[in-house]
Amino acid sequence: QVQLVESGGGLVQAGGSLRLSCAASGPTFRSYTMAWFRQAPGKEREFVGGISWSGGITAYADSVKGRITISRDNAKNTVYLQMNTLKPEDTAIYYCAARPGIAVVPTPLEYMYWGQGTQVTVSS
Repeated sequence: QVQLVESGGGLVQAGGSLRLSCAASGPTFRSYTMAWFRQAPGKEREFVGGISWSGGITAYADSVKGRITISRDNAKNTVYLQMNTLKPEDTAIYYCAARPGIAVVPTPLEYMYWGQGTQVTVSS
């Protein structure tokens, strides 16, 4: 079983940057594909991006492509979400998720483990 804890959220002005972290427990972290999702009030949870177990494959949603980078450090059991040029529409709770296997998929139901989320608020 994998437990995930996100950190790094907060309040930032439009155009600013944030780096979110997701710390995972469990010895099998390196065998999981990791992803970030976000959910704004009144909206469905949406895929932001993901990274394969080796870090060799990444995928990003069109809405954030070019502004974010996902990376992972398997030695530290941590995955990161670097967000730049933030916009007010990026305001949401950001969740880290894990799934076994190598495929990065954008469907929340495909992910077995979830963190509690961290709030990101971008002011205009």
